[in-house]
Amino acid sequence: MLDIDFVRSNFPAFSEPSLKGQAFFENAGGSYTCGQVIDRLTLTYRSRKVQPYAPYAASQLAGAEMDEARSRLAKLMGVETDELSFGPSTTQNTYVLAQAFRQFMSPGEAIIVTNQDHEANTGPWRQLANKGIVVREWKVNPETGHLDTDDLEDLLDEKVRLVCFPHCSNVVGEINPVLEITALCHAAGAFVCVDGVSYAPHGFVDVGNLGPDIYLFSSYKTYGPHQGIMVIRRNLGQLLPNQGHYFNAGTLYKRFTPAGPDHAQVAACAGMVDYMEALGAHHGVSVGGVHDLMRAHEVALLQPLLDAVKDRNSVRLIGPSEAASRAPTVALALNRPGEEVAADLAQHGVMCGGGDFYAVRALEAMGVDMQKGVLRLSFVHYTSEAEVTKAIEALDAVL
Repeated sequence: MLDIDFVRSNFPAFSEPSLKGQAFFENAGGSYTCGQVIDRLTLTYRSRKVQPYAPYAASQLAGAEMDEARSRLAKLMGVETDELSFGPSTTQNTYVLAQAFRQFMSPGEAIIVTNQDHEANTGPWRQLANKGIVVREWKVNPETGHLDTDDLEDLLDEKVRLVCFPHCSNVVGEINPVLEITALCHAAGAFVCVDGVSYAPHGFVDVGNLGPDIYLFSSYKTYGPHQGIMVIRRNLGQLLPNQGHYFNAGTLYKRFTPAGPDHAQVAACAGMVDYMEALGAHHGVSVGGVHDLMRAHEVALLQPLLDAVKDRNSVRLIGPSEAASRAPTVALALNRPGEEVAADLAQHGVMCGGGDFYAVRALEAMGVDMQKGVLRLSFVHYTSEAEVTKAIEALDAVL
């Protein structure tokens, strides 16, 4: 069992007077930051805010802490240190990768994207159609939002060079079988790019075991600073044209970061691993086992919320109604605008959001009225049972 009191003691937000009495249910837009990250960021700004990798002491410490963040995160995710790189955001990282594939591919070759994605992992790839690249769409089931692998098989052939899909959607919430999909694509000779932004907050994954060639997520959603983190496996990273400075082409983690990342935030990302290790040590499990602890807690809290909304009149639950198959990101299509309902919930001490959440293609495919959008309640492992109860009671009041 996850020790929720210990978990929350690692997040200064829960002792912040201005947030007292507020239940935070907009974690899919960005999580609270753990104390370990805040401490590292503060240390850098206080005593390491210099150009890194110079010969003087403060600079050497700054560089060492940036290197530490990369190496420890890479180890946590089961990849080599230089296969992990930092950028200003996942959207920007994806755009840079799309430019690399534009140069790598020939007109007539194909990329597969889905309409389940956040726009960040579909828009940049779709724009390559202007350069003669064929873009094929793996479509969701319009009733359930599900991606069927049989439909993907129909799209795969020798012309497909890349398949892009989300680990889970930020509105549908269903966890896609990355291992199975990746194996299917690799067997067809295609590379795989997984958008992990909406899954990573629920447990860091072993990318090495899952097998995709690219895995992307945002550290501000995994209890850290505002950085985009991407894993690019060496085989693909060395094939794609360099997008960075020409003299950095020999360093894998610099090939797809044309602008230098925020040094302080990179160093602070090591705090995310500090936190995961603290969770593991407190619960007597390995760092890898923390993922299962977090997920078990989330699933137990999610099912009552799903049960409370799935059969409600004038409420359409987007995605599965079984907690075990989805992330705790719950989108509801209502008979009035989601943003309006979110404002009502705020009066009950529940912080959440409404709108399209940059998942316009998915919501349109499922027939959601885009003038109303959806209400979205999303939580993570630091959410308590009492807060979920509060959200359910607030929904009862406003619906």
